[in-house]
Amino acid sequence: MPQPAAGASAELLARFPPRAAASSWPATLATRQEVLARLLAPPFPLDNPLGQQGRRLGLVSVVSWLEAQPGGSWQDRWLASGAEDAADWRILAAGWKTRRTGISLPGPARPAPHAGAGLLVLIGADVIRPGMGWLVSCPAAPRNLAAEMARIRDPSAFAELTALCQSGSVGAFARLAALDKIAVIMAAKGGTPAGITVGDCIELLEIAAAVRTGEDRHPHSPLFYQLLRSWGAFGQDAPAAMRVLASRGKPTCEQLIDRYGIACQPVRDVLVDYLRERQASADFSSLQRLAYLLGKLFWADLEKHQPGISSLKLSRDTAAAWKQRVMTRTTTTLTSDGQRAQTVTARLDGRSALTAVRAFYLDIAEWADEDPARWGPHAVRCPVSASEASHKKDRSQRKSRMDQRTRERLPVLPALITWADARRTASAERLQAARDAPAGSLFTAGGQTLRRAVMKTETTGRIWAEDPATGKRRDLTFEEHRGFWCWAMIEVLRHTGIRIEELTELSHHSLIHYRLPASRELIPLLQIAPSKTDTERLLPID
Repeated sequence: MPQPAAGASAELLARFPPRAAASSWPATLATRQEVLARLLAPPFPLDNPLGQQGRRLGLVSVVSWLEAQPGGSWQDRWLASGAEDAADWRILAAGWKTRRTGISLPGPARPAPHAGAGLLVLIGADVIRPGMGWLVSCPAAPRNLAAEMARIRDPSAFAELTALCQSGSVGAFARLAALDKIAVIMAAKGGTPAGITVGDCIELLEIAAAVRTGEDRHPHSPLFYQLLRSWGAFGQDAPAAMRVLASRGKPTCEQLIDRYGIACQPVRDVLVDYLRERQASADFSSLQRLAYLLGKLFWADLEKHQPGISSLKLSRDTAAAWKQRVMTRTTTTLTSDGQRAQTVTARLDGRSALTAVRAFYLDIAEWADEDPARWGPHAVRCPVSASEASHKKDRSQRKSRMDQRTRERLPVLPALITWADARRTASAERLQAARDAPAGSLFTAGGQTLRRAVMKTETTGRIWAEDPATGKRRDLTFEEHRGFWCWAMIEVLRHTGIRIEELTELSHHSLIHYRLPASRELIPLLQIAPSKTDTERLLPID
């Protein structure tokens, strides 16, 4: 476990220590026959025969590989295998099978097929418990961990947690991220959501902060903790919130580059120095994006395909192969017969990587004239030409995609308008009916029956009501406010054709008038301030 952070988080760890990782438990001491018999019986098998066939093959493969490792339990064998220290543990399993059978395929080492599905079953059945750091950072860690835990370990608890998210209007991405963190704690510590402690949550937040790789957009989010607390997993002394653990400041240039595990130290150092030079003239989002383009899409990709590369001076073949990779994206899907099929599509932001790399090389060449001792050794020929970094074609393709999306959505515009108008009308009716109703009485409006809330203290300008069935309190004033402005924004957007960022900049100063010199007719105009196009517009309005 990483060292605790100073301050309030260290105090929380002292008050709420995490559960210690167990070294032995009944499921991990079972024999091979007992493990396979248990995991091939309900509730572990999938309903889909093709999916279950791959899972069964992967399970047998992983169990056979682990059985060959030293140790008295499956957990001991997992730790002894070195899987958590390897870049891809599936290649270790494939290498063991190759040595055992003597059959090897030409080309680079490949991961063992279906191994991830087999390991997922072993984790879900609590046969092995990988470390939290490995589960949250390793790209080869099993996916869909939360779904598996919900299916075989505690379906009712995950159903209640999901319902709690939906009742609180939590977005789909945030909900999945929170449930996944809960599943990670269960996988590493064992047990069910009810057994998770405050210390386990603090430990996960600490580890996520220490090993994050950029894939998790919210590594510090304490939503999973708040979800467990609202569900009733903790005692009365549990902290109400853990925002303090999220206040760590922005990552440094070194941390931005080190996310991508660059092996060549000289190149890693020059990337860090380059980010420092650009830091003064860029906001943090732009700096983070630049680190991603140069650190991951450029140099980490080169090290992956050219092991041992140690110079920014790229051969023409190496540069051409990289440019081909960065401009495309390969996705793997399962066909109807269970076979893996790879599809190569164009990467929408590939040109951005070429532009960033070209600017990187040209900036170093320019800075080498001013500071040759620092930048001179890295000033080499740029592998990206000016024509390759041109965005002219991309801009036209982007405009084409935008127009296509507009054409696809036009048929449903009348339904959106009708929905927005109905919501505005219903929310206004409920607000007016609540105003007229005495406190504590029922009223029906907008297709719903509510009870005017009895407030202990008077709330200025706010009307509250409660759902008689659930007791959930609703702010009808805010609902009417949101319903009106949702309708208003949709109407303005469809009548003017302006962009959403232009809409957010409108104010009463945007409404001006012009009087025709000849007829003295007054023409009302809507003034659109310059935005992406740097062009001011005046639109006649009715």
